Amino acid sequence: MEWIVLVAAILLGVPAAAWFAQDRLIFFPQPGVPTAHLPAEAKPLEIVATDGTRLRGWMRAASATPAPVVLYFGGNAEEVSGTLADPRWPRAWAIVAINYRGYGASEGAPGEAELVADALVIYDTIAARPDVDARRIVAFGRSLGTGVAVKLGAARPLAGAILVLPYDSLVELGHTHYPWLPVSWLLKHRFDADADARRTQAPLLAIVANRDSIIPRERSQALYDAWAGPKSWLVIPATDHNSLSVPDTFWAGVAGFLAARAQ
Repeated sequence: MEWIVLVAAILLGVPAAAWFAQDRLIFFPQPGVPTAHLPAEAKPLEIVATDGTRLRGWMRAASATPAPVVLYFGGNAEEVSGTLADPRWPRAWAIVAINYRGYGASEGAPGEAELVADALVIYDTIAARPDVDARRIVAFGRSLGTGVAVKLGAARPLAGAILVLPYDSLVELGHTHYPWLPVSWLLKHRFDADADARRTQAPLLAIVANRDSIIPRERSQALYDAWAGPKSWLVIPATDHNSLSVPDTFWAGVAGFLAARAQ
């Protein structure tokens, strides 16, 4: 009887622990950092979400107006000022990078529904600005942020989408890393991007590392195959999940895709 009780406790306790821990397993909010590394063209930007939560980040101005715009959605452990500061962003494009709820100086706590709703507000706010060309807005998602970008693309018109280390679903990704857990029953932040990809006609650039132990190639390939619009696939050699954007070949791919959208 003791063994039966022990097995039952394990079978029920491990999934229960995973349920309660999943927010901490998916989201890793990062604190704000000093902003001396940001370029002079990057100005603070605050956007108020539909529930009143204040989201904070920056907008780096373009070399001319009205400008095409990249909306950047970062990874699950990313404070976005570091990416915004990279000097290899094309100067012809304005770059908007807003920290997720609970990240940087943004208020609130992250969750799938909140991040997707916030992305729509960010898009609508930026598209209404007189210094922005609303016909040329590109969503740029990295890792976790690719799920946000795909859902934005299914809800709003985009000139294109750049998905770096994309995945088709956190459920499928969870099955890869936790095959002993009933992930499909437990996961509340599902980010089922494949269904939205099938409804999105915007041009896509998918960029993947040649060795990524966090998001396996088959998960990125599944999202890419589901995408309904024109698409291209770029593999960056000798990179992994965290080093993908270091080589200039990564930024050359980004620049080429954006140049084609700026016409």
